[in-house]
Amino acid sequence: MEKDSLKGINTLRYSDVFLAMYFDNGSSCLHRNHSHVLVYMYSGELEITERETVTRLHKGDCAFIRKDFGVQLTKQACHGEQFKAIFLMFTDKFLRNFYSRLDKGSLPENARRGKVSLYRLPSNRPDIVSLFESMTPYFNSGIQPADELLELKMTEGMYVLLNTDRNLYASLFDFADPWKIDIMGFMEQNYTSDLSLEEMANYTGRSLATFKRDFRKVSDLSPRKWVIRRRLEAAHALILSGTQKVTDICYHVGFKNLSHFSKAYKELYGCSPAHSF
Repeated sequence: MEKDSLKGINTLRYSDVFLAMYFDNGSSCLHRNHSHVLVYMYSGELEITERETVTRLHKGDCAFIRKDFGVQLTKQACHGEQFKAIFLMFTDKFLRNFYSRLDKGSLPENARRGKVSLYRLPSNRPDIVSLFESMTPYFNSGIQPADELLELKMTEGMYVLLNTDRNLYASLFDFADPWKIDIMGFMEQNYTSDLSLEEMANYTGRSLATFKRDFRKVSDLSPRKWVIRRRLEAAHALILSGTQKVTDICYHVGFKNLSHFSKAYKELYGCSPAHSF
């Protein structure tokens, strides 16, 4: 178990799969969602921003949050009560082990990933309340749950989700056929984002090696070169439309440096962005 404190935030971490988080004061913090998460609120407020949509969870609320670069979580006190919640973090290792034990003949092949990354579970459902209320003793940092118990709680959390909506199979097991995330579809949606190769792999449900291997099947370019080429193509279309300044276009498509953008653009199109009109 690890206990960290940063700006009043206390985090109890167990085996990288269980988090208990609370604030000693009215602080707030923001982070992106790198793992599938089942969260249960004891007090305070969790603000979830999914691109243009904002959802707020309060005491008694429970939600599944799919790993997604476009989702941001802000934890803060509310109505005079500190932020206090438990997060079940479904790591890739846990999910693959869980999937390996499932009866493949009973899997719902027609399950489909939802368009949203936030799934709010029904309030006060007995199995949800039972699961998370049984975990409240672990807010006491002096109590160390056994790894076997954590494994049982994670498994219980998985069945809470799978018994809620069979379409969640497609989100949780996005590394397996027939639900494996389409690489090029993901890249098209996120080429303007500042993602590392490791993050690209993670968000598509793959190890780094598997991501590189699968990417070679769909492109002659490396992932990094593909991203640069796609940004330049988008910039070229915007420049020809004449609707934005070159500087604005540079940053809009994901470049961080104007000189690097101009050099790369000239190498591809034979002229500088300013002379493309």
